[in-house]
Amino acid sequence: MTDALTVPVDPVSAGRLAAKNLVYRLVDNGSDADTEAFLRAEARGFLDADPTPEQIAADRALLATRRNVGVFEENAPDGAFPVATVNSWVTPLTVPGGEVGMWAISAVTVSGTHRRRGIARNLLEGELRAAAGAGVAVAGLTVSEATIYERYGFASAIPAAKVSIDAPRAGWNGPATDGRVEYVERETLQKDLSALHEQARTQRSGQIAGWDARWERIAGLSVGHTAPRAVRGVRYVDADGAVRGAMAYTLKEVAGSFRADMEIHHLTSTTTDALAALWRFALQHDLVSKVVVDLRPTDDPITWLVTDQRGVDLTPHDHGWLRLLDVPAALSARTYRAPLDVVFRVEDPLGFAEGSWRLTSGADGTADVTRVDDGAEADVILGVGALSSIYAGGVSAVRLRAAGRLHASTETAAALDDAFRTADAPLLGIWY
Repeated sequence: MTDALTVPVDPVSAGRLAAKNLVYRLVDNGSDADTEAFLRAEARGFLDADPTPEQIAADRALLATRRNVGVFEENAPDGAFPVATVNSWVTPLTVPGGEVGMWAISAVTVSGTHRRRGIARNLLEGELRAAAGAGVAVAGLTVSEATIYERYGFASAIPAAKVSIDAPRAGWNGPATDGRVEYVERETLQKDLSALHEQARTQRSGQIAGWDARWERIAGLSVGHTAPRAVRGVRYVDADGAVRGAMAYTLKEVAGSFRADMEIHHLTSTTTDALAALWRFALQHDLVSKVVVDLRPTDDPITWLVTDQRGVDLTPHDHGWLRLLDVPAALSARTYRAPLDVVFRVEDPLGFAEGSWRLTSGADGTADVTRVDDGAEADVILGVGALSSIYAGGVSAVRLRAAGRLHASTETAAALDDAFRTADAPLLGIWY
């Protein structure tokens, strides 16, 4: 898999920003001054508190694994804050039938003092050109502002659901399980979350590999965590003694009620028994009025595990955004649930995915994707965003057709759904 650390900055974006007296360059991961400036600028961009020296020291190890890019004022001294940041790395993205390398983009910030100067455009387009030049077929990100990224060809492709449950009203009507739920210390919780995610991420399209700092933060072990002692953890151990699920959560007292609300920060499982047992633990926890968790799959079975479904509010929302860069490489990396033979005409203002492509999949689910003459009659006409939306199997081509995002006959749109959609809803269970 491509190592993003070896990829230079995009010369097109570098030239555009140089014309505005701005320097666009890689941050030196070996420099204390560069590292501290990048981390402090990133924190400022996301409205976080200025990191302490201890946090900066702890975060250096993670930063060293990523391709960090900053935009600086011309002639800025060593250690100066970048006026914009972005970082990236290449990670496996689970797709139906396998994996594809994805250029993960994070830490996108532009200083409030440097708006409307084309910096964000050059950051994002620079990342896409760097990824495409490195031969990476797909780019992805999670977003804090959902209206920004569509202009660069990204699209919401991996929905998630926020679940809020009135525990006393919902009750419990799920199955009995043979294993047990047990409390664990935070250090064990961190290890279990990491190991289980690595197992579970291959079970659903949309997941990416995790990293140590992510699990340390969720388990309350990261330096500077606001309330580490409030984090509690449980795991599910099956009848054979294997750990099959884990959950990190906190409890917040409801004023004047002698009861609490439970916020689940991460819930992961590799079996249906583990999932049911952890849900049961949450809903039947003493003195808990409400249970809240985000980043659950949109087909989470929780509404069928309770006595009163009206006690469960499951709200889907956008979460994982994808952007196809190499159409034949991306489409041939996944499998399809039904045979398909269609010609796509893809429109891409940035040019990466532009063109006409024929996808032919057989009974075994594998596909052959070839370029065809742009004058050939197309069965499907769509923008790169629409193609990116349906890629992971979580967005309906029929719905996109109804919204005018995809042009095809009713029958062809339905055939796309039959082929592209996954049996289980895609999931991206973490932020990045």
